[in-house]
Amino acid sequence: MPSRFEPCGLNQMYSQRYGTLPIVRATGGLDDTVENYDEATAQGTGFKLWHLNPDSLVATVRWAVQTYRERPADFREMQRRAMRKPFGWDIAAQKYGEVYDWAVRARRG
Repeated sequence: MPSRFEPCGLNQMYSQRYGTLPIVRATGGLDDTVENYDEATAQGTGFKLWHLNPDSLVATVRWAVQTYRERPADFREMQRRAMRKPFGWDIAAQKYGEVYDWAVRARRG
């Protein structure tokens, strides 16, 4: 998903939910919802590129393919981690409620 900008986006969340590790440009909601793979710790839920140009996209795709081929255990664990991510409304609704309660308390003094 080499987007120039992405205020939210759903495709990267669908991808993670079904174990398809996304390759995204680190912008907006894509950056917020995908954790970049860290080779040192084997953490992450996808692969990010920072520069929007063909070379950066190709390098990131190669990195993802290389990880799949040479570190299959890391890749599989990333898939599992991505599929466990909580993207439901229950967490978002709770956070909105907390912000609302804070705003009411701040307004009332």
